[in-house]
Amino acid sequence: MDKTETARVLFSVDWTQVTLGVEFGSTRVKAVAVDPEGAIVAVGGYTWENQLVNGVWTYALDEILHALQAAYAALAGDVKKRYGAAPSTFAAIGISGMMHGFLALDADDTLLTPFQTWRNSNTEEAADQLTEALHFAMPLRWTGSHLFQRVLDGAEYVKDLAFVTTLSSYIHYRLTGEKVVGAGEASGIFPLAADGGDYDADRLATFDALLASYDVPWTARELFPVVHRAGEEAGRLTAEGALLLDPSGALHEGIPFCPPEGDAGTGMVATNAVKPGTGNCSAGTSAFAMLVLERPLAHVMREIDLVATPEGLPVAMAHANNGTTDINHWAALFSDFARRIHADVDMDQVFETLFEAAGEGDRDAGGLLSYGYYSGEGITHVNEGRPLFAQEENARFTLANVFRAHLYSVLACVKMGLDQLKESEGIAIQSMLGHGGLFRTKGVAQQALADAIEAPVTVLAHATEGGAWGSALLARYMLERAHYADLGDFLAHVFEHLEADTLEPQADGIAGWKAYMERYEKGLRIEEEAIAALD
Repeated sequence: MDKTETARVLFSVDWTQVTLGVEFGSTRVKAVAVDPEGAIVAVGGYTWENQLVNGVWTYALDEILHALQAAYAALAGDVKKRYGAAPSTFAAIGISGMMHGFLALDADDTLLTPFQTWRNSNTEEAADQLTEALHFAMPLRWTGSHLFQRVLDGAEYVKDLAFVTTLSSYIHYRLTGEKVVGAGEASGIFPLAADGGDYDADRLATFDALLASYDVPWTARELFPVVHRAGEEAGRLTAEGALLLDPSGALHEGIPFCPPEGDAGTGMVATNAVKPGTGNCSAGTSAFAMLVLERPLAHVMREIDLVATPEGLPVAMAHANNGTTDINHWAALFSDFARRIHADVDMDQVFETLFEAAGEGDRDAGGLLSYGYYSGEGITHVNEGRPLFAQEENARFTLANVFRAHLYSVLACVKMGLDQLKESEGIAIQSMLGHGGLFRTKGVAQQALADAIEAPVTVLAHATEGGAWGSALLARYMLERAHYADLGDFLAHVFEHLEADTLEPQADGIAGWKAYMERYEKGLRIEEEAIAALD
């Protein structure tokens, strides 16, 4: 690119009209810059991985802040390469992060205990007590469950708590100074009120009464971030926040922020699944399916989480802690084998080959069985993880069946949750939109999901960056809120011209899932024995 072309391209982008989304995923932190029509103009990323430290799945605070800076630096570098100079401003910014978990700070903003991610299931006692007291199914990974468990444990630092929140809310606080959270993410902290605009006041009072019996010097309301709906401004970039995000000093303060959201909320946005009756399934390090409800649920079900859209509409979620981690490890094994025989293949080729093989497997996975349990699994009531692979006598042990079993393992708990929702509530799944790394190979996971839920599954054929793109869209929606009836109306405009591919469920696939799930549920005894034996 010569100097004349550089100048022409540089002035073709007005950064005061570009929104920035940053998402802290489980394996990658992404930064995406988006123009007013939703098209991506620049990207950046940073790869990381959680660590199991003293029995806790966590990321170190220094690593969290380094990841933020590295992802933004990569985006700024992409901008400079494409347009000639790093940006000094944006129209607005949105932050997203892996939902739920527990970040606890004192009055001086000191982190009192290592960040506990959604992956931790060390809160069963608290979740059980809260479920009974609140008449609401409290998941183990929710921030409120973590908080109460630390009280039950008698943790020394509990008396010093001043702010308890999630990862996206924490990053937002560091950048803006505002202790706030989006409605979707708030619904993974504590149950929301019926209108989705705040925590449920009656349940919060019940929770505070429970806490008072342990003589804590605060209330939950005092610790939790303030709830904001999508479309509301939730703070502005401070001078300190600008230097934290961009230590080069190029980025200016004063940029408005939309409310910080969890990856569930931004996933709904990125798949246009925010209106009642719509749904999506995300499959990455974790796997979950979400249905925006048209009516309240009649029953309390531990297998189903009641969360919310970024606007506060009620959502039923079937969440599995364990997603594609086991598949990734098996793919790395085959990549190592390829390297050892001097085969010139990259990981993309390995994944594509293995997923294509899975598509050719027997519909019931040939008598094979996989549990990719790297951590506990709430839907199956297993509180620790031991990945294992088993096979029936006379099983058909082929590459295709091995990877179909692994693929089914990613979706099995999600299917169990959705089946429970259909049976207990009579909710029919009309269709679902799939996104995440599992759906990258065309048609394979998409067909498996359609067969699992017995409904059509659509995958969008557009170049987005998932939740980071969703965060940038939420930032845009905040700027244009006055022009649209609601978030769904705004997204209809964004998605109007995007291509999509839909697959219908197949009878042999439905039958194959039934056979696999019978084997899967019986085989949970093997997982329990593995936990006891492999301590």
